[in-house]
Amino acid sequence: MKESGFAAAGSSGEVVIADAMVQPLRSAPLPDWRQKLSEIDWVPDLGEDIGSPRWFRGLATLTLLTVGALSLLPDFAPVYGAQSPMPAGTQLEEVRAQMIMPIAYGSDTGRRMAANDSVRALAASPERPRIELTATLGRGDSFARVLQRAGVGSGDVDRVLGLVSGATRLTDIEPGTTLEIVLGRRTSKNAARPLESLDFRARFDLRLAVNRTESGALSLDRQQIMVDTTPLRIRGVVGQSLYRSARAAGAPAEAVQNFLKVIASRTSLSSLAATDEFDLIVDYKRAATGEVLVGDLMFAGIDRGGKPRIQMLKWNSGDSSQWFEASGVGESRGQLSRPVNGSISSGFGMRRHPILGYKRMHAGLDFKAGYGAPIFAATNGVVAYAGRKGGYGNFVQINHGGGIATGYAHMSRIAASPGQRVRQGQIIGYVGSTGLSTGPHLHYELYRDGRPINPLSITFTQRAQLSGGDLSRFKGELARLKAVKPGAALAPLPASARRNEEPQREIDRISAVKIGSSKPAG
Repeated sequence: MKESGFAAAGSSGEVVIADAMVQPLRSAPLPDWRQKLSEIDWVPDLGEDIGSPRWFRGLATLTLLTVGALSLLPDFAPVYGAQSPMPAGTQLEEVRAQMIMPIAYGSDTGRRMAANDSVRALAASPERPRIELTATLGRGDSFARVLQRAGVGSGDVDRVLGLVSGATRLTDIEPGTTLEIVLGRRTSKNAARPLESLDFRARFDLRLAVNRTESGALSLDRQQIMVDTTPLRIRGVVGQSLYRSARAAGAPAEAVQNFLKVIASRTSLSSLAATDEFDLIVDYKRAATGEVLVGDLMFAGIDRGGKPRIQMLKWNSGDSSQWFEASGVGESRGQLSRPVNGSISSGFGMRRHPILGYKRMHAGLDFKAGYGAPIFAATNGVVAYAGRKGGYGNFVQINHGGGIATGYAHMSRIAASPGQRVRQGQIIGYVGSTGLSTGPHLHYELYRDGRPINPLSITFTQRAQLSGGDLSRFKGELARLKAVKPGAALAPLPASARRNEEPQREIDRISAVKIGSSKPAG
């Protein structure tokens, strides 16, 4: 430390200065250039101080970075891999045996070659000697149209229809049936190709094949397929869930749903005990070729304590089917369906008539509907009247049994006749404005023992009782189904019934022919 003294007017003092401060200023180290660069703000916020030198410096930095990124953009040109060398020697001979390209295009070398004077254009390109194709019979389609679309000539179509109709009805061929068709060589381009062969599954138990013989005629080959029609019977314990128990036992989902509907029509499902046993029988068919066809539910039963509690059998009578109890009594419950697609415009009861001008009883319901809209039968029944009836105009009345009948008025056209049996939802006429009507609508009435009642207040019940020969056949069918053992339909088919579908190799077939022809005579 050094002491320095100085005097001022009226005062005196001294200052102590460190030795380091006495050193000259030029001996202090200068700032490093890296430190200067680090102090520069290269990436300022361009949203602040717009137009200032600091802002322009940031804009320059952004521009340089963008240009640098674009300059380093990769190239998307294809990358060519190494090409395999041309085959030679034995490998070349193997490849040539598989080539189908014409020699003019370089089949020997694989390189495209220009045609020389030796190449002449063909007057007509050759056609394939035969065409193999597959056609499918669609819903609403006909067997004849499928063949015509496939290219079969009209003459062959007529002959095929004659042969096939002699073996089975054409309407029995179900939609989705696959037709394997082979067309042969035609004589000219203006003629249709002749049918060489046709193979398809006509029914579940029948396969038909149409082939052209050496004489040129078409012949039919019937291949009857053995089918096991043993119904599928499934039994089990209800447990906590009837649906889950039945599905776990192997019953089809659709059959279980129908089973629940049938049982629910006889008793509440909640009243079933966990120890009750369910018993259902489904129509089941197995072909010898391995296909399986699951049909409708045929029997539904519930046993309690080893004794039948509910036994319901589906019985077909004509075009309709109904569930009957084991005693031969059938019953169906439910509400009448809406006779037309429209809302109710006028209800049942007293009202002022829009034409007559005074109050009178409106003995039915009026439905809004456009002119010509279809009118449906509310439920199954027999047409008791169909014709003109005073202020009702064109009128149809249907008797449904048990004293219940329905009436449909003001029709523009009637589509039913007296005595005709109609089913629920069948069209019986069309909306109009005949009789005392201010516009097109449907006046719908419901009668009980001949007196009109409010159609919205009834739930119909229909009962049917089998008797005579129908009851005997019903009892026999019930006994036959009850005699089926559970799971009997799943037993293996007899060995003689199963066809050997294992394909034979072509080399084995040729070898067998050669061996057979090489055997000495005698």
